[in-house]
Amino acid sequence: MRNSETRQRQRPTADTRRATAGAVSHRVHWLDRLRAWGRHHRQEAGISLGKLLRQPFASMMTLLVIAIALALPALLYVVLNNVSQLSGEVGQSTRISVYLKDSVEEAEGESLAFELSRDATWHDVRYISKEQALKEFQALSGLKDVLAGLDENPLPAAIVLEPSRQLGPLEAQQQLSKLQALPEVEQAELDLQWVQRLHAILDIAKRVVVALSGLFGVAVLLVVGNTIRLAIESRREEIVVIKLVGGTDAYVRRPFLYTGLWFGLYGGLLAWGLVSMALFWLEQPVTALGSLYQSSFVLAGLDAEATLILISGAVLLGILGAWLAVGRHLTAIQPT
Repeated sequence: MRNSETRQRQRPTADTRRATAGAVSHRVHWLDRLRAWGRHHRQEAGISLGKLLRQPFASMMTLLVIAIALALPALLYVVLNNVSQLSGEVGQSTRISVYLKDSVEEAEGESLAFELSRDATWHDVRYISKEQALKEFQALSGLKDVLAGLDENPLPAAIVLEPSRQLGPLEAQQQLSKLQALPEVEQAELDLQWVQRLHAILDIAKRVVVALSGLFGVAVLLVVGNTIRLAIESRREEIVVIKLVGGTDAYVRRPFLYTGLWFGLYGGLLAWGLVSMALFWLEQPVTALGSLYQSSFVLAGLDAEATLILISGAVLLGILGAWLAVGRHLTAIQPT
């Protein structure tokens, strides 16, 4: 009887076994991990934005520097885009003058003009007879009496062609050679020099815009990187504690990346606002200048595609600047 009681006292109960079993490992479902990951991202995004809002002056100074660095190349792009649009309108009004041989009759000249007008390259094809050319020259030169004393009309018949779209220097030269090869044509003329100069200037301007965009992009990286560096130094002790309790570099890096994201996003939006304000300020004088030249030119701003590129590029620069700064300075902070 006594031995039986002793065995019962020595036999562990189920509760005792559960209490002494220690920690029990179990697998966490991947969906729970994903939810926790998303929840932490939302928390860090809100916390990083709140820290920026609690320091309005310092945050606004950084945003202004980023916005100005982004707005300058964006404004140059808009100016270049408008100049290209204006050059297209000028290119469309560029005329090629085809002077016919003296042996070509008026009916043949009109027939040639009709054949050329069927080509989609030309927006307007106008035949000018010898008599009409003489009248126009008399009206423009003021030498009506002198020209009237001539025995015969020295001016040839001509065909004036206006392209339906902007012709580049190479295409214009090809069209000029094609017209010059016609048997009825004595000479074809086009002032290609100014067209070539205009395209050369536009090509240089495009390269300048690309180079400045790269330089100002590097400036944005430096500004964001320096701001993140200061934020890391101010939270050095907190980072040390996080690493002591097993926090990973990705965990520590996350809030700083969101800080760079917010700087890039709001810096890009502010840059878009600065460009829009500058265009609004220039719109009235540009319209007034165009009216003096009987032009309906309208100053074009940033379209949806350019706006998306500006803002998304600013966000990427902000994240990249933060990533580089964190990667450089985070390794130097280690618990001792």
